[in-house]
Amino acid sequence: MTLRSIQARLSLLISLAVTLLWIAAAGVTSTILSREMDEVFDSALQETAQRILPVAVLDIVERDEEGISQRIAPLREHEEFFTYIVRDAQGRVLLSSHSADPSMFPPYDGYGFRQSETHRLYYDSALQDSITIAIAEPLEHRIAVAREMRIGLGLPLLLVIPLSLAAIFTAVRIGFRPMLRLRDALSLRGAQDLSPVATTDLPSEIEPIAGAVNQLLARLQQAFDAERSFAANAAHELRTPLAGAIAQAQRLQVETSDNEAGQRAADIEATLKRLTRLSEKLMQLARAEGGRLRTGQATDIRPVLRLIAEDFQRAAGENWLELEIADQPVLSDIDPDAFGILCRNLLENALKHGASGAPVRVTLTDKGTLSVANDGPTIAPDTLSRLTGRFERGAEAGEGSGLGLAIVRTIADRAGCSFALTSPIAGKSGGLEARVSLPMSRDNG
Repeated sequence: MTLRSIQARLSLLISLAVTLLWIAAAGVTSTILSREMDEVFDSALQETAQRILPVAVLDIVERDEEGISQRIAPLREHEEFFTYIVRDAQGRVLLSSHSADPSMFPPYDGYGFRQSETHRLYYDSALQDSITIAIAEPLEHRIAVAREMRIGLGLPLLLVIPLSLAAIFTAVRIGFRPMLRLRDALSLRGAQDLSPVATTDLPSEIEPIAGAVNQLLARLQQAFDAERSFAANAAHELRTPLAGAIAQAQRLQVETSDNEAGQRAADIEATLKRLTRLSEKLMQLARAEGGRLRTGQATDIRPVLRLIAEDFQRAAGENWLELEIADQPVLSDIDPDAFGILCRNLLENALKHGASGAPVRVTLTDKGTLSVANDGPTIAPDTLSRLTGRFERGAEAGEGSGLGLAIVRTIADRAGCSFALTSPIAGKSGGLEARVSLPMSRDNG
């Protein structure tokens, strides 16, 4: 996925937003917990002072001598976070914890909390301020606890955030599957496939897009159908008047005694015959573009090729075609009429443009490969690539309409065949070979 993809952008934006929210939530939680911890530690300082002070007062009052300083010995070695000292009204230290440093405790100036550069302190007093107590906690202790708390909040995010990002990317990918299916359905279509796309199981945001695409495809189909219908109808309607005009031209040649008028009538007849052939080609092209070219039922296509070859042999002479057809049935579901049009155009093109006196070699293998090869000069690659276009002719086009190979290309594309032109022919110095690989039945061979 690239950043040009909506899927990638959406995943990235959601991931960024979730990451920022996790970090912000962790920061807010850390701040709140720090404040709560300060309150807890302050409460602990206060409660510790209020518990120690009465005991210290009893101990000090029961002493035989005044002003004696006593340091409480530890029962066992440990890290002491709370230290305290008890003073009298003159500031003398009467009692202290084992690690208390009197220099850390400023003089008593009233009960409550104080804070130095290094410690958090709490002061309290008893016996009309004649005995005071000061409890101190190192600020470093609180900082260390806050640091550990932030680490405890941050470390899980190192696992949670990547898992969240993976979940987001997965969820977005799953959510975009209908759109990806629609994209694939459109991208896999051929140029001739204008059938509507499926609109079932599409999200409500995508369904109008699919509907609009189907409307566009329907309008294109109508436009193409109208174009093919016009070409077919025009060519069909031209048949009768062309046949009548040809008959009149032929009659004029017979009846006139003027040689010049007879030649003009012959020219008119030749032109009308070319127009007739063009109309036939237009009808074949309309059939190739608009008809159903696959029947769904495999049949042996060898008789179709034999029939077409026999027609050309009768017209051109038996020695003009070298026919080689597989001995076993060649089963294909291509429409026999479409296959006949394809064969007729290939043979006609080869006979018309092949070298004079050289036969055309026609081969149909048991694998469904039809090859039509004719001798002649080598055709340049740029010219060869243009020959399958409509109304394209080679350098020596003769009287061709320029539609024969275009019709073959259209049938091959719409029937799912592969079609290739090769010049020179393999193993020869020149010539042209047209090769079509037909759609075959699994039972073939």
